[in-house]
Amino acid sequence: MDLSPLPLRTLCAIADRGTFTAAAEELGYTQSSVSRQVAALEREVGARLFDRKQGGPALTAAGQTLLRHARAILAALDAAERDLRGTPAQERRVRLGAFPAAGWALLPRLLATLGRTHPSLTVTSREATSPALLRAVRAGTLDVAVVSSRPPHRPRDTGLPQLTVVDLADLGLRVAVPATGRFAGRGGVTAEELAGQPWIASPQVGAEPLLGVWPGLPGKPRVAHRTRDWLTKLRLVAAGCGVTTVPDGLDLDLPPGVVALPVTGAPPESRRLHAVHLAGSPEVGATVDALRAVLAGSGGSHPRARTAQPG
Repeated sequence: MDLSPLPLRTLCAIADRGTFTAAAEELGYTQSSVSRQVAALEREVGARLFDRKQGGPALTAAGQTLLRHARAILAALDAAERDLRGTPAQERRVRLGAFPAAGWALLPRLLATLGRTHPSLTVTSREATSPALLRAVRAGTLDVAVVSSRPPHRPRDTGLPQLTVVDLADLGLRVAVPATGRFAGRGGVTAEELAGQPWIASPQVGAEPLLGVWPGLPGKPRVAHRTRDWLTKLRLVAAGCGVTTVPDGLDLDLPPGVVALPVTGAPPESRRLHAVHLAGSPEVGATVDALRAVLAGSGGSHPRARTAQPG
């Protein structure tokens, strides 16, 4: 086989991002270019690498095997480039992922905690949805990720190899509303009152859940604004442009003009935070310990610690 780094990086990007479109955006290609690279790579290895499914492409067994080797090949090439340039390798680093609300509430405190307890540890981070973070950990582009799950509190992940899942905290869910106007001075809001409200939600990708809308509302929610940026969501709420959901128990620093209210007359909604990783290391262990320390000072309740394999 004659394998060049370019299609191997494309393979990794698709496995990480979950779709050909997202991989093309990351790499600066067109979607048709990514599709052609995958087709050429499949011809070269003589096997189908992806199953095309409604929720996005899924790696076949051959694709998983090639992905594992691609990671090693690209890491070796990167190491060679560092050596040739005389750039020292980062021996102690951790690549961290978090869903947006966790990044907003936890990341600054986590970095401050690690700065005190492990000053030689270099942390890089990025945000994504929980399904995308699970893919990134398995693909090897993240070392550990903070994800959330709904009851029965298992990350929706059945891929191989299995990920280690460490429970961190249980959180409730509230609705962020303008401090003035219809809900001013209220101690709560009913599900019926929310049904007709304009919602501010994250853009939906494939089969991933719609984030920012209260689950189980009667009828189809009216999403007025879509944005991934957490601050933009809350600023839009403060301006009276709609409402959005927020986790209860992360000590979120809500901007002026926004209040978070419980929802009454509907079953309670809960979320569980997990730290997920593929391979244990001192750096990953230090990060998980720091996450626990940060959450110990928040309002979230903490489930009995366990390490489990998602089913």
